Amino acid sequence: MELHAEEMKPVINRLKRAQGQLSAVIRMMEEGSECKDVVTQLSAVSKALDRAGFVIIANGMEQCLTGENSALDRKDLEKLFLSLA
Repeated sequence: MELHAEEMKPVINRLKRAQGQLSAVIRMMEEGSECKDVVTQLSAVSKALDRAGFVIIANGMEQCLTGENSALDRKDLEKLFLSLA
C-alpha cells in the first residue's frame, strides 16, 4: 500500500496534534494533575490515533478497490482494520 503524501497530510497533522496531547498528558502526570483531567486528555490522544489509523486503512482499501497496486490483500486489510478495534 502506497500512502499518497497529499492525502496523508491531514493524517500527519492529526498525529502531530496527538503527539502534543500526549506530551501534555505526560506533563500533567508529572505535575500531579487531577485524574479526571489526565484521563480526558489521554482519551483525546487515543481517539486521534484511532482516527488516523482508520484513515490510513481506508486509503489502503480504496486503493485495492480502485485497482491501484497494493501489496495488501483483503485479509491483510481486515487484519489491519481489526487491530484498531
